[in-house]
Amino acid sequence: QTQKAEECQAKHSPYLLTLLSKRVSLCQSMLDNLRNRLESIGSPLLATHEKLISILRQISFANTKSKFSTSEVQKLRNQLLDVGSKRKDGKFVAEDGTVPPGEAEISELYERCVQWSGIVLERKGNVHESWRPTYDVLVGIRNDLEKLSFTQAWSLRETDLYDFQRQLDKIDENRQNGNFYDDKGRPADLWTQRTMLYLIRRSYAYIYSFMIASEPVSEALLPIYNQLQTLKRCLVEVKKNGGVTSVRELYPYSMKLNSLDNMRVDGKFIVNGDIPEGQGSVS
Repeated sequence: QTQKAEECQAKHSPYLLTLLSKRVSLCQSMLDNLRNRLESIGSPLLATHEKLISILRQISFANTKSKFSTSEVQKLRNQLLDVGSKRKDGKFVAEDGTVPPGEAEISELYERCVQWSGIVLERKGNVHESWRPTYDVLVGIRNDLEKLSFTQAWSLRETDLYDFQRQLDKIDENRQNGNFYDDKGRPADLWTQRTMLYLIRRSYAYIYSFMIASEPVSEALLPIYNQLQTLKRCLVEVKKNGGVTSVRELYPYSMKLNSLDNMRVDGKFIVNGDIPEGQGSVS
């Protein structure tokens, strides 16, 4: 491991390594802080905490749909009120009636959720004209990334996500003290601020999940890689559905694999006389 670290230092600028090291330390510190906050919540309240977070996310998602549904948000608000109705003397308690650790945080979260649901119902998805261009860009990015998550996201490369990330970075970096300001220097209202932050964070979450799942395959090998992934998914589905009754049912898959295998030269795929990167992912 020491040797790898020395090789890394020899290949990269010490300034870059220092920057990355500080970024990692900052992320670790934030992660520790979040973990400590969660650990401070007593086990009897964990289910309530997860329920509130889930409803909050659903409300935020419903808030950004192209057609706002009052009934959908009202139904989610009713779920919130149902959670709140289980309090005793205004506090969330355990089955034995005691007040678990973290009750104050859960109560605060509950009040914030109720307040947010009320704001969403009052606003009904109406975006102020001064924020409409930015909002439309964010919704477009979120929708495009969401579509990719349901299609061939596994064939994406990090470069395919660069444009999305740069657009998000540009909008996010324009915030001042956590809030957005329009061209006239006016701060965004609470609904606009929270709505746009939700869209930014949701899109970042998609991008990071794609980057983690992406394979280091060069563009030249993508057609082969995609075909292998399709074959893999088909075989997995066959297995889930009880397998095959005879070897003949596997012939089409075997023939396709053989045709791809015949494309290799000395165990490697050659494209236009070159050996593309990412051989390990397709071999």
